[in-house]
Amino acid sequence: MLVTRKKVFAAVVAAQTALVMAVVTATPALAGGHKSGGYHAEKANADIVDVAVANGNFNTLAAALQAAGLVDTLKGDGPFTVFAPTDAAFAKLPAGTVETLLKPENKDKLIAILTYHVVPGKVTAEQVVKLSSADTVNGEKIAIFVDKGTVQINEIDVVKADIMASNGVIHVVDQVILPPAS
Repeated sequence: MLVTRKKVFAAVVAAQTALVMAVVTATPALAGGHKSGGYHAEKANADIVDVAVANGNFNTLAAALQAAGLVDTLKGDGPFTVFAPTDAAFAKLPAGTVETLLKPENKDKLIAILTYHVVPGKVTAEQVVKLSSADTVNGEKIAIFVDKGTVQINEIDVVKADIMASNGVIHVVDQVILPPAS
C-alpha cells in the first residue's frame, strides 16, 4: 500500500507541476464581517481542482480526490462550492486515517467524506452567512453558523472564503468535516 500511496502523491506532484499556470495570489479581504481569503485564479478557466492544486495547501485533498475518482467531477462544469480542508486539517486526523482512507477497499467511505465537503451551486461567503444549513452532494446536510464573525460548518471554522474558480468557489476549513455515522 505504501507503493500505491507514493504513486498517488507522485501523481499529485506531477499535476501540480502541470498546473502552475493556474497560479493564485493572496490578498487579504473582509466580506460581511467574517474572515475571507482573496485567492483568485489568474486564469479565468482555472477550475476548482486547478486552483486548489496551485495553492499548494491542498496536497492531501488532491490525493484523496484522485483516489476517490472525483477529480474529473470537480473539473466539470459545476458549479460547486467546496469546503476544502488543508493539509494541516488532514494532519489533525488520528494517525493512519488518511492512509487507510486512500486504500482501494475504502473508496466508498472516502467518497462519502469528500462529497460531504461539496455543496451544489456556487455559494459565496455573502450567501453562506445567510444560511443555517445546506445540502451536500453526499446527500446529508451541513449546519452553518456564524459566531463572532467566523463562519462555522458543523462547528468547524471557515478560515478563508471566496477562493473563486471557473466552476465554483472554495472556502477553506481548518478540519476535515466528517459526515454523520450511518
